[in-house]
Amino acid sequence: MSILIKNGLIITQNAKHEILKGDVYIEDDTITQLSEKPLRVEADYKIKAEGGWVLPGLINTHTHIPMTLLRGYADDMPLKRWLEECIWPVEAKLKPDHIKAGTRLGLLEMISSGTTSYLDMYFYEDIIGEVTMHAGVRGFLGFPLIDFDTPEYRKDYMIKGCESFIKKWRSNSIITPLVAPHSAYTCSPETLREAFELSERYDTLLHTHCSETREEVYDVEQRYGARPVEHLKKHGLLSHRMILAHCGWITKNEILDMKLGFVSVSHCPVSNMKIATGGYAPLPELLEADVPVGLGTDGAASNNTLDMFETMKFCALMHKHHRWDPTILPAQMVLDLATRDGARCLRMEDKLGSLEEGKKADVIIIDSRNARFTPLHDPVSHIVYAARGSDVSHVIVNGKPLMMDYEFLTMDHDKIIADAERYAKDLVGSNTD
Repeated sequence: MSILIKNGLIITQNAKHEILKGDVYIEDDTITQLSEKPLRVEADYKIKAEGGWVLPGLINTHTHIPMTLLRGYADDMPLKRWLEECIWPVEAKLKPDHIKAGTRLGLLEMISSGTTSYLDMYFYEDIIGEVTMHAGVRGFLGFPLIDFDTPEYRKDYMIKGCESFIKKWRSNSIITPLVAPHSAYTCSPETLREAFELSERYDTLLHTHCSETREEVYDVEQRYGARPVEHLKKHGLLSHRMILAHCGWITKNEILDMKLGFVSVSHCPVSNMKIATGGYAPLPELLEADVPVGLGTDGAASNNTLDMFETMKFCALMHKHHRWDPTILPAQMVLDLATRDGARCLRMEDKLGSLEEGKKADVIIIDSRNARFTPLHDPVSHIVYAARGSDVSHVIVNGKPLMMDYEFLTMDHDKIIADAERYAKDLVGSNTD
């Protein structure tokens, strides 16, 4: 399959942050040409960008995709009550059909808002993998390990289940399996060590929640005599394989440990503010230490969208406001977090995160014919501060068109919406009967 994108403003996101006016040619799954001169080649698909902004697909480094079914359910509650009284009781009733419906809804939202890669951690990741592969989105799927039974597995079978999951998906072109111990407060030291050993054996990434709340930090410290980062370090999990989600309550010394351990961080500003965790990843210090940082939406139950454009804007504004410094996180740096730095977190910087010849063809186009984008002084500024997910008109993943002129090619919009409504009512209704 081949695709020719004509006459676009190409936001390359390469090392020089070049912006070119021209054409992009894709063959199979690869970008083969970027040209400021008109390309005269035949292609299966020809897209007239007409000045639209062509940029690498956005990378969501932390979410729980089936939780779209819980969007707007149990809002405006303290985290502990929210989890114990609402979320966990509902999750205990999850069945495969709920997972399918929630995953399809989440993928529909991500495609429509320009996310081409996402890192997930939830139950029934095998089902999530099947649905994601069918939709054509690039999924980095974390098999969850936790020290109690889940709707899918007994706790004594999880390690075997995780190993089977890795073996099944490790050679897939767009699905990448990960090992995902839930957190230091829900996984014993034994479980954490087994997670690390699995990741070493199969050369996979690790993903876990870390220092999201002050209560979590105090709980882990009281239980194990060490804060979460130090606790993970003791058990070997601070390695180049690890992506830590949240990190809202970390210290400067912990940042040094993270730097020396070559870990990455997923920053989830919208979710952290909505749940009022009271802390969020200290980006300036992390970036100064050259710790790779990507952006995540978290699940739609605590966000309530999967729109990475919204996450970019909140990220920029949060840190400017908190530091009393409008220069602390400029637009270009924030766009980097959502693209090239996200790819770096996933150890995929040689394949994803920028538009360059030889890289994977994960490409989106923003329709720039919009009053919010006028006048055009700086397209990167508009992308971070003015754009919304609904401005995305085209989405290509691994060289395959998923959305063209706002029309979905791999998903049935109306059926997905209807099924999501039905299964959400079934799930939440069964909890309140």
